[in-house]
Amino acid sequence: MTTSAFEPGRPAGTDLSNWREAPQNRWTFRHAGELVPSARIRAAAQSESEPDAPTKTLDGLEVELPGGARSDLAALLFASRADELLVWKSGRPAYHWTAPDSDPREPHLLFSVSKSITALLAGILEGQGRLDPQAPVTTYVPEMAASPAYGSASVRDVLDMAVSLEFEESYLDPGGAFARYRRAMLWNPCPPGAAEGDLLTFLATLPREAHPHGMRYHYASPNADLLGIIVERAGGAPYATLLQALLWQPMGARDDAFVTLDRRGAARAAGGVSATARDLARLGDLVRRGGGGIVPAAFVGDLWRGGSREVWLAANDPFESMPDARYRSQWYAVGDPDDCLCAIGIHGQWIFINPARETVIVRLASQALPLDDAIKLATVRSFGVIARAL
Repeated sequence: MTTSAFEPGRPAGTDLSNWREAPQNRWTFRHAGELVPSARIRAAAQSESEPDAPTKTLDGLEVELPGGARSDLAALLFASRADELLVWKSGRPAYHWTAPDSDPREPHLLFSVSKSITALLAGILEGQGRLDPQAPVTTYVPEMAASPAYGSASVRDVLDMAVSLEFEESYLDPGGAFARYRRAMLWNPCPPGAAEGDLLTFLATLPREAHPHGMRYHYASPNADLLGIIVERAGGAPYATLLQALLWQPMGARDDAFVTLDRRGAARAAGGVSATARDLARLGDLVRRGGGGIVPAAFVGDLWRGGSREVWLAANDPFESMPDARYRSQWYAVGDPDDCLCAIGIHGQWIFINPARETVIVRLASQALPLDDAIKLATVRSFGVIARAL
């Protein structure tokens, strides 16, 4: 990845101990490959240029904030440390906002939007008869046979975050299982005397909870990293190779993407993909159109129709921003009147699909905190206003 004219070089003092913190994260989220080993996912060859999205279409659009206050869209984006907002309408670019110190030419770290991309790969392999969602995890990853959690789980349990798994998604915890997890994926430095580890070894150690698999939604990123390994085993190739051959190039991606790797070369399928906003909009529009002949239509349709409200509500952790949601194959069905679907990543990453209004919205950000409920609620409200305005 190259440094753009809009960005200085790597901020002084930036290393693995602080690279996800503000203010340096505005730079590091577009240069993750300079901190963590990464594999390239090459774009399709293109002969003609793509028109730029208009930059003035939504200037002055008013958005309601939590508490009843109002803001124009640009002010909300700036205040919430957004890097880009790109809107497609009916398959064409309709609006593009970019922060002054961001560069849309540089792939941006997607965090858990990566999970949704990984699931589309699983759907493609299912359509090819190479992956069975109902099969045990051990069919594809026999190393999980002795795993307390994954040894008895199915691929469907993994896809739907319904594994009975004892794991807390503690983004700011400097110790414990989540810190070991990030060390295993090379995202955190390894303290002196600590075991370095790797993703597959770490995943095999995770304990199980008492309830059966498939009964309770429990968001845990290790599930999606295991899904990445399942995809590799079913597809017979590294994650980056499969993503490039089965999805990125067939959909006509204009820019190279990247994915971070652990020390054994396993992809960080749960959160390590970096891509540009325009390719995420293209991917979101592919889903809006039922898979575009690339992802099986049955798999894409199931993202809206599948998923269980009972399993979702059993988590006792409802989203204030999406109170009627369901979760299916690493995507969120919002449950609103427009039947929206979305992919979400920490620090403010979104693909938001409104099929009723033929709108796809991509938001990339460098929010200071991994999770910020006030920004999330304002963001979801802004997506509705945007879709109605175009």
